[in-house]
Amino acid sequence: MHVPALSIRLLFESDIPAAMQLKEAAGWNQTEEDWFRLLSLEPNGCFAAVKGGRLVGTTTTTTYGSDLGWIGMVLVDPQEQRQGIATRLINVALDYLRGKVATVKLDATAQGEPVYRRLGFRVESVLERWTGTSNVPGAISGKVLDEHARHELLTLDRIAFAADRSKLIGKLIDDACVPPVLLRVADGTLSGYAIARRGTNADYVGPVLARSPQHVDSLLDQVLSELARRRVYIDFNTECGIDTSVLSDRGFVKERDLIRMSAGARAEKTSPFVIAIAGPETG
Repeated sequence: MHVPALSIRLLFESDIPAAMQLKEAAGWNQTEEDWFRLLSLEPNGCFAAVKGGRLVGTTTTTTYGSDLGWIGMVLVDPQEQRQGIATRLINVALDYLRGKVATVKLDATAQGEPVYRRLGFRVESVLERWTGTSNVPGAISGKVLDEHARHELLTLDRIAFAADRSKLIGKLIDDACVPPVLLRVADGTLSGYAIARRGTNADYVGPVLARSPQHVDSLLDQVLSELARRRVYIDFNTECGIDTSVLSDRGFVKERDLIRMSAGARAEKTSPFVIAIAGPETG
């Protein structure tokens, strides 16, 4: 019996419907808009595994200057798993990133972690997926970011994330399902922000950044008030120094762990300013 050969090529916008089927099979939360955003950020760094003319696997990369690259959306058709497809895709992604960035990171599921470890990735930290229905009384702010506030937000993010991901954050602002929440201290300095977007299973809150732990409650309450009675996911950075009661007190429950891993130059762990990440596919 003839077995179709596997080939790896660039991922195109025309592949998104088939990629969404892989995503649905995995139970992940990304939307078509998330795929479009990844392709627009790194059109030459997103890859498809094709077998017999059918999309059977994907991976994406995102670069943040020359400091950091991110691997995401490593998906394989359930019927085609355990054939080395994920490893081939990741190696193609690593080849693309080699020479472009000093460090490569990713957020692995428990299932994927052994694959990445064999490829030289080291465990850096643990993230926690929390889910709940926002029970904070609704209050739509209607505020739109002006150019000055947008610049402040991107500057704060660059400091907290320790790499320039302004293109990503700019797109997340534009794609947000509610106005981004900004938190300022008494002198007007921006001390934190939160962004939310739609997902297929739940709205996704992230990134959430705060210069001071005392500002986290207010940030969460403000963004959750914009999402009243909606199901929400938050991927919590366990290195932020905040107790998870900040989520459980708001009715959230822990769903699962994600494992943040890195390869290449030894980079610092995610900053404690990062309370919730932008997404497993982008950091």
